[in-house]
Amino acid sequence: MAKLILTRHGQSLWNAENRFTGWVDVPLSEQGRAEATIASCKLKDYRVRVCFTSMLFRAIETAIIILTEVDDICDGRVPIIKHDLDDADWHGWDQYKGDPAQELPVYPCAVLDERYYGDLQGLDKAETAAKFGQEQVQLWRRSYHTAPPGGESLADTVKRTVPFFCDRIQKHLIAGDNVLVAAHGNSLRSIIKHLENLSEEEIVKVELGTAVPIVYDIDGQGQMTSKIVLT
Repeated sequence: MAKLILTRHGQSLWNAENRFTGWVDVPLSEQGRAEATIASCKLKDYRVRVCFTSMLFRAIETAIIILTEVDDICDGRVPIIKHDLDDADWHGWDQYKGDPAQELPVYPCAVLDERYYGDLQGLDKAETAAKFGQEQVQLWRRSYHTAPPGGESLADTVKRTVPFFCDRIQKHLIAGDNVLVAAHGNSLRSIIKHLENLSEEEIVKVELGTAVPIVYDIDGQGQMTSKIVLT
């Protein structure tokens, strides 16, 4: 039985300022780094074998803190960030096969990025609600099918995250590897909808705290058998 650990990133600097973030690459706040350290302590009895994150730094930062603050989580392995070999900007720096016995691969993947908030990115949430109305902003934030202006809906996010989960992540779980996924509220809610077979009405009510790990037991067929939230 493999463990799938899902965690939203710790508080970012824009979370602290109550601003829409989306794809803007904002780092963790001091509180966010502390939250990730606490998450690492909560996961001290788990052994992660592979990690996936979004491409955004707040998720990568959260993952690395979790994997390194408590040594046992990596089971003696060193986390190695595996860059996209097709990205010419890396100049072949990652042309290294590695040693699976000594290293834990960390895969940053754009499909796990937060839902794109379009024209709302960078705006203060309270000021946006005052301008457009609380009901409209709540519809943009929590509706399944309604996207913010120029952005993605949760349904759009599901279309990119769930195929990736089934193709790239689930095979590790079926093989018995414990997997950590550090990403974002909406990209993780998309995966949770799939895992727990939630309806569109149910998933929009799901809230994820910053750096609160959710641990699923996954059987040999890739099906969830149990879930705990490490609050």
